[in-house]
Amino acid sequence: MPSGNNDLVMVLDCGSTNIKAVIVDSHGDIITYANRPNAPHPQLDGEPDWLIWDLNEIWLKICEASREAAGKVNPRNIKAVVVITWGADGAPIRRDGGLTYPPISWQCPRTRMLAERIKEEISAWEIFKITGYQIIPFNTLFKIIWLKENAPEALRDAHVWLMMPGLITHKLTGEFHMDPTIASTMMAMDLRKRDWSSVMLELAGIDASFFPEWKEPGEIVGYITDDSGKKCGIPSGTPVITGGHDTQYAIFGSGAKLNEIVLSSGTWEILGARIDSFNPTRKGFEEGLIIEADVERECWNPQFLMIASAVIEWILQNLFHELGEKKYNAVIREMEAVPPGSNGLIFIPTFVKESGPFRKYGTLGTILGLTLHTSRAQILRAAFEGLTFQLKEALRVMVEVLNMDAKAIRVVGGGSKNPAWNQMRADSLGLPVIVPMQRESATLGAALMAFVGTDYFRSIDEAWRSFSFEEEIFRPAPERMMIYNELFRRHLETLKTLKNLYVYSP
Repeated sequence: MPSGNNDLVMVLDCGSTNIKAVIVDSHGDIITYANRPNAPHPQLDGEPDWLIWDLNEIWLKICEASREAAGKVNPRNIKAVVVITWGADGAPIRRDGGLTYPPISWQCPRTRMLAERIKEEISAWEIFKITGYQIIPFNTLFKIIWLKENAPEALRDAHVWLMMPGLITHKLTGEFHMDPTIASTMMAMDLRKRDWSSVMLELAGIDASFFPEWKEPGEIVGYITDDSGKKCGIPSGTPVITGGHDTQYAIFGSGAKLNEIVLSSGTWEILGARIDSFNPTRKGFEEGLIIEADVERECWNPQFLMIASAVIEWILQNLFHELGEKKYNAVIREMEAVPPGSNGLIFIPTFVKESGPFRKYGTLGTILGLTLHTSRAQILRAAFEGLTFQLKEALRVMVEVLNMDAKAIRVVGGGSKNPAWNQMRADSLGLPVIVPMQRESATLGAALMAFVGTDYFRSIDEAWRSFSFEEEIFRPAPERMMIYNELFRRHLETLKTLKNLYVYSP
């Protein structure tokens, strides 16, 4: 391994709410970063609620953030670039790099009817056995079917289909590629084989030639072009390493070993694990489990997808809006003054019917127990408790379905930065909550693979031994465990009572 620590990699971490260019050294320490906000836009030539991504706008923000971050170091020390993004979204692209249709956002409702219709052609259970995926309207395959039926010229005129990491990497290198971690979010893979499923592609009326060459995480896709190098402030010829889906990189980058459980907490929460077998069971399917391809070959990531910090943001925007930009710490202090149980308030955070361990109850987001004396801090605490109970149920099911022995849970992502919430999780789960001091685990995992991909480290194990990895542990308090066990019981009873009272519109 080279001496010194001047070797750096840049991680372009493009999320659906935030775009970051992060520079990481060979100890796994973040040296500097720059970020820009991200959001989908209404499609001007579509229905009022249709949402798309403006790839040119995303690329402009990536270039700005990259130049800003690279300008704080010697750019020649940046030995590689790697791209990770959110899942499910992609677009058809011509040979010259032009899109034939903009990327449809996962938040767009246009594919809801397709998700219902596909059940007439193949059972959801059969889909799960092949792909590891549940039928969720934003799955990529539904977008491809929608384009085939509503904008066939977009597919006819395209060279290939790229997912978001591929679209950004193409901007950087001019190369087309597909990696297994992002492809496993498409509901189109035979997950056991780590390859395309002919059954699923036939449903969409396409074949494997519509997708580019496979590249595994850590492989070199291409090199920074002269044009992208000038725009991003990175020397041309810098290798670009295969990245992929940020969720899998968050699980991988948490430092989790096989059969350890990880919670990646952000706008969404993903409770996942790393296991060495693909075994889709009926119980897992019925409980809403999904399975994706791990960063490493011969490993898989079973997980529960749950709404999370988006619920807290909704409360902050509606009840704490006068506190301005720096409201988070202030509202947490308000919440901590409220005792467990939120003075009888029950908050059910099931805002999305297709995901999460409480989907079986069929409820919408609900607040029960309001009185004229209810405070906003009580509502906030009830929301955190509701999210924590959602996690508790997901953990119970995951342990049962996977036959695992949960001795602790690792928490990473933005939601890990709240000590009060971490302690609530520990008390409710009755398990130690381990929080890596480096909270940006997706970035860390991507950086590690970039160093391995450039042969800076000979193996993933060597890289882990070289990365610094301090942790903070929140341990459950027995007296609060008893309180939360009783509150959880009441929460489940409430869900059972509410079952079938809600009717979802299409």
